[in-house]
Amino acid sequence: MYKWSEMRNFFSTELNGWGRDCAVAGIFLTRLPFPQIKGGAKKGSLAAATRAFPLIGVIVGAIAGLALMGSAALGLSPLAYALIGLAAAAWVTGALHEDGLADVADGLGGGDTVDKKLKIMRDSRIGAYGVLAVVFSVGIRAAVLGGVPGPGLAAAALVVAAALSRGLLPVTMHVLKPARKSGLAARAGKPDQEGWIKACLLGALIGFLVLGAWGGLLALLAGVAAAGFVAWLCHGQIGGYTGDTLGAGQQAAETAILIAVAATL
Repeated sequence: MYKWSEMRNFFSTELNGWGRDCAVAGIFLTRLPFPQIKGGAKKGSLAAATRAFPLIGVIVGAIAGLALMGSAALGLSPLAYALIGLAAAAWVTGALHEDGLADVADGLGGGDTVDKKLKIMRDSRIGAYGVLAVVFSVGIRAAVLGGVPGPGLAAAALVVAAALSRGLLPVTMHVLKPARKSGLAARAGKPDQEGWIKACLLGALIGFLVLGAWGGLLALLAGVAAAGFVAWLCHGQIGGYTGDTLGAGQQAAETAILIAVAATL
């Protein structure tokens, strides 16, 4: 009885912990009505919740996939239903990651010093670099999804890309330091080793379950390469990461993952 009680308490604590982390991650990553955290989110709470990022990605990808399949059922062309699926994902997230990509493109493309780059990235206005970055990001992903054989496989690719790309974000948060002393990156905190490993493994597991061993491995390698490149670029350009660079990393990883998935189908 004593051992059973210990196990029950352990699983109860774990489930409550995962539930809280999903709520914190969901509030940050989406505009969906996740329950508010009692006492409010505190500094560092996002870092502790990063292990749940892939699960939020599954939700985003599933909603986008359903929108894609529903559009395909109406007889729309592959490119049209791919765009609708991506539009649904952008609506669910409030275009959070697209906004980050645009800001990073403007900042890195338009600034000649670290301070100027960061100042441009904080500006709510979007410039030519930002517009082109979002256009190319959406265009490439839509073209790739439209070329996947069948809406069912395209929807599955969306789920994997959304989950795995978000599962890689905690690695950047762990490896790099915040580029500013204030802002989202500084408030979010630094995920510990257990947190970022769990996020990566969970994102990779989702890819392997949906795509199989070979497809899951290619998706993982592509996502790591793209996210790693963005992290390396931001480290060299601004000395760390910001909330915007996380968005840019997610977009780059998602695009690379979709390309890898399409290549295996």
